[in-house]
This record gives sequence, C-alpha cells and structure tokens, in this order.
Amino acid sequence: MSESRQENNYHGPVFHRDVSNAQFAWANETVTQNQQNNSAVAPGFEALAAVVGDLLRQLPQAGLPDQDREDTEAAAQEVLAEITGPEAPEPRRLRRALNGLKGALAPVATGVAAGTALGAQEWAQQAIGSLTGLG
Repeated sequence: MSESRQENNYHGPVFHRDVSNAQFAWANETVTQNQQNNSAVAPGFEALAAVVGDLLRQLPQAGLPDQDREDTEAAAQEVLAEITGPEAPEPRRLRRALNGLKGALAPVATGVAAGTALGAQEWAQQAIGSLTGLG
C-alpha cells in the first residue's frame, strides 16, 4: 500500500513556533517599519523620550538617504534604550548616545549629506535644537 503525502506550497513566511517582538516585510520593493518599545521612561527623562519618539516618527518622511536614516534611527534607539532600561540612565552612556544622535543628524543639518530631500536640513536642525539640553 502506498503512503499518501501532502505537500504544501506557501507563498510567504511560515512560522512553526511562537514569534514575538519581530518585524517582517515580505515581497516589498521598499518598506519602513517602526516598533514601539513601551518600557517605562526613567523619571525626569520624559521630555527626552517624547522628542526622540517624535524624531523617530518623522524620520521616514525626512527624505534622508538610506544610510543616514539607518544611522539616525540606530542612534535614536540607543538613547531610548538608555532612558528606558531597567536601571537608572548612566550619564556618560546617555551623553554618548545623545552625541551620537546629534552626530548622525549633523551632516543633514549642515547640508553636507548628499541626496537629502527638500526640508530635511531644517528638520535636522530643529531636531538637534530640541535634543540640546535634554540629556
């Protein structure tokens, strides 16, 4: 007697275990993904968290070249990680993270970054100004 075997053809990702805190894009030409980490913000850093959160929300529309956008997003995530971690923010790490974020925005703010969209320079200047004095 022959054994019957069922074959499935899937046209997308298939997960055989639980998947959490993951983001997937399938068959996209371009994609922008955002993920919110709703961890508690350390007391006294709420304004900084709000500014960085706004920056991350506006980042996809800023028209930055891919590398500049990725660098800015990574630097912003470092700031958020420091102020939402399980321990109080360590001042030196936070200062470095903020300087990294400002540094990622600086080429755009000064007009040095090639390929930026119209208005990106002013947006980056405003973002740097908003970050100044919050860390």
